[in-house]
Order: sequence, then C-alpha cells, then structure tokens
Amino acid sequence: MFRNFLIVKQINSTVVRLPAPMNISFFWNFGSCLGFLLTLQILTGLFLSMMYISESKYTFQNMNYMMMDNNFGWVLRLMHTIGASFLMLVLYLHLLRGFYYKRFVNKGAWNIGVILMILMMGTAFLGYVLPWGQMSFWGATVITNLITTIPFIGDSIVSWLWGGFSVSGYTLTRFFSFHFILPFSIILFSLFHLLMIHNLGAGNTLGTSSNLKIDFWPFFGYKDVLGFFFLFFFYFFFIFFLPYNLMDPENFMMANPGVTPLHIKPEWYFLFAYAMLRSIPNKVLGVLVLVFSILVFFLLPYGNKNLKMNFYFIYKLVFFFWVFNFILLTWLGGCPVKVYYNFLSQITGVLYFFLIFLMLYL
Repeated sequence: MFRNFLIVKQINSTVVRLPAPMNISFFWNFGSCLGFLLTLQILTGLFLSMMYISESKYTFQNMNYMMMDNNFGWVLRLMHTIGASFLMLVLYLHLLRGFYYKRFVNKGAWNIGVILMILMMGTAFLGYVLPWGQMSFWGATVITNLITTIPFIGDSIVSWLWGGFSVSGYTLTRFFSFHFILPFSIILFSLFHLLMIHNLGAGNTLGTSSNLKIDFWPFFGYKDVLGFFFLFFFYFFFIFFLPYNLMDPENFMMANPGVTPLHIKPEWYFLFAYAMLRSIPNKVLGVLVLVFSILVFFLLPYGNKNLKMNFYFIYKLVFFFWVFNFILLTWLGGCPVKVYYNFLSQITGVLYFFLIFLMLYL
C-alpha cells in the first residue's frame, strides 16, 4: 500500500530495487559512507550552531563552555570535528577508487563529484576558522590573503571578506554564515551526482558494460552496513580515545593578532596543496598551482577511456606511485619551513601533475 506513495516509490527504486552490477566490491561502499557522514555532519552542525556565538570576543570562551559545561556539548563538537576529517578521508578514497577504475568516463557524475569535493573543502576550511584559536585566525589570514592575486577585484573581495583591513569579528560572522549555508548546496549537488550515476549505471571492477543486474538490497545493502560498522568503529574510537590527535595544538590558544605561530598550516586534508603553494616563491604562480591541483581532476574525462587499461601493470604502477607522492606531499605540508622540505615539496609537486597527465594517456 505504502509503495504507491511517490516518495516511498522513489526511495524504493533508489535504495532497494536499484539495479546494481553483480561484481562490485567493498570499494563501492565509500559513496554510501560519504552520504551517512554528511548527514551526521549536518545534524551535529545544526545543534552546534544553536550554541555557537559568532562574536570574536566571546567565541573562544564559548568553545570552552561548550566542551566543559554544556550537556553533551563535548560529544557534539568532537563528532563534528573528527567527522570532518573522516568525511574528507572517505572522500579522497572515493576519488581514488574512481581514478583507479576510470569511472571518470561518466563525465557528468565525475565533474559534479569534483565540484562536490571543492564545496566540501571550502566548507571544511570555513569550519576550521570558527573556533577562533591561533591557527584558525592565522590560517584565515594567510588563505584569504591569496584572493588578492585575482586581478582588479582581488583586494575588494578580501576587504569585504575581512569586513575591514584585517581578519576580525566581521570575518568570523561571514564565515559562520557561509559555513552554515554551503552544506545545503552540497546536498543539492549530491542529488545531481546520484542522478547522473543512476542514469548511466554504476561501474564494476572489470570495467565491462554489464547488463546482468541484481537488486541492490539485500546483497549490497548488507555490504554497505558492514562498511558502516568498520567506519564508525574507527570514528568513535577517535572520538573517545584520540579526540585531539587530528587537531592542531596551536588552536587550543585564543586568537592573538600580535603573535604569529612558528608554523602556520591548515588541516591535514589540505596539506598536499598547501605544500605546493608554500614551495613556490612567486605568490601568483603558487596560487595558480594550488587552484590547478584541484581543477586538474576536471581533465581526467578527456584522457584515455579504455577501461581495461586499469589492469595493465604500468597503469597500476603509476597510479600507486601517484598515491604515495600524494601522501608524501601531505606529510611535507605539515613539516616546518626548511630548505630541504621546500626542495622536496617542489619535486613532489612536479611529480603530482606529471603522473596525472601520464595516466591520462595510459
């Protein structure tokens, strides 16, 4: 009886009766994990926004009050903070899976996915500023200052973002507004992403055009549930046993414009791009490399579309070398500014782009 309702019918055709390839593996779990984590982030963020004060004089004390005196406020904040790290980690794994199996042949789904990644990275950066600790303040100062490289209007945009001549309480209010509204655009693009995938059909591990489909539930539904179990085991392990390991120690001090941290750095999931930015002495060129390190993924659908090539040894070798290079860039971005770290960042930055362009033709 209930299946006649439009919404129930839509959910049934999307989740239960969805035709899925017979041979997809656990690597296809990352999409559903992303959806679940995104839902958690929106819910925890909603409750945190009810307690948050976007006033620079009181924000840091408000964070302390939330952690120590508010009923279960510490759980909500840690779920939201660590959830952001897990969301970005699963997002990168989802991207790598699509990269490895050449799922960028579905141009619409891939391009919307890259837009989603940019939106999530932007939202995560805005959220990093909101606690108003030392690294929040100086991270906002450094990153927003990069916008001045835009010809003619760059200075005006930065002045508007800052609400004056430097990062201040007005900046915090603007960032809070953007951080609150951007997740709704992420939901919208997520629906477009799902629509594009279901329109063309999901890929499989063999890269073949499989017309033999089975229902998503129960076969792959149970597989997703098992993926949720492992994901949330580590998620809650970090929340209750290693709650501050993914945070920066500098951010436990109140923002002070008069004292610059020895080493300004963003969250770990931006470090690969930050390492390339920091290694280039020219500001404009550094910003171009930073932007292109993300936009380069839009070029992948225009490379070699032979789906069988991902089984070739040379393609696998180049792919995993690129993954290792990506991890090395992330580590270098977290290291202090030294000549040898800077030199290594330049080498790995060149390799980052070279290996991507090499895989375009393999």
